[in-house]
This record gives sequence, structure tokens and C-alpha cells, in this order.
Amino acid sequence: MTGPNDLSITIDPASAEPPFEQVRAQLAALIRSGRLLPGDRLPTVRALAAHLGLAANTVARTYKELEAAGLVETRGRAGTVVASGEHTADVALAAFAARYAVAAREAGVDDATAVDLVRSALRSS
Repeated sequence: MTGPNDLSITIDPASAEPPFEQVRAQLAALIRSGRLLPGDRLPTVRALAAHLGLAANTVARTYKELEAAGLVETRGRAGTVVASGEHTADVALAAFAARYAVAAREAGVDDATAVDLVRSALRSS
């Protein structure tokens, strides 16, 4: 699950845009850019509200609007996750590749081995 601290969302109290719209626009941008990928779980309404210093109803409205736009899905007790329809394949794959590269580095795997692992996975799929 993505925690509230993992998201680079800020609220500008001096903005003419209401807080729910600021949060909605920033989350939508994170989804469309591939920073948040299909299946990524968003923070709970209460956790994000507490992190941003907003009322829970404000964040709930944001999630409702994102769901209406098809960007997220609410799965009851399983939480709110990024929906699958908003990413082009290349954006999503590039983000997955970046995550894989970081994981390979952290595991101490050299570049050639990491690429070989991908080739092997592609052959077996």
C-alpha cells in the first residue's frame, strides 16, 4: 500500500481551488504519469486526511470523484486502488521497469543478469 508520506501531495491554503480539487488533481497527475500504477493501493481516507490536515469528508469526496472518472476503484474493506484503464502500456511498463531496476540494484544483481532475467521471463510467457 502506498502511504500518505509516499505521495507528494501538498495543499495550498491560499489557492482559489478547494482542497478536494487540489488533492484530486495531484492524484490524477500521479496516476496519469505512471507514478501510481494499476493495483497500487491508496492510503485510507483517514490516513491521507490526517497527513494533509484535511477533514476525512474532503478526502472521501476526492476519492469519489477519482472513482467517477475511472481513475481508481474502491474495493470496500480492501481499500481504494488505482484502476487499470488509465495507463498506456509504455508508461506502465516503463514504471515497472524502473521499479525492477531499483530492485535489481538493491539485490546486488548486475545489469547483464537483470536483463537476462527479463529475457528469460519473456521467453517463458
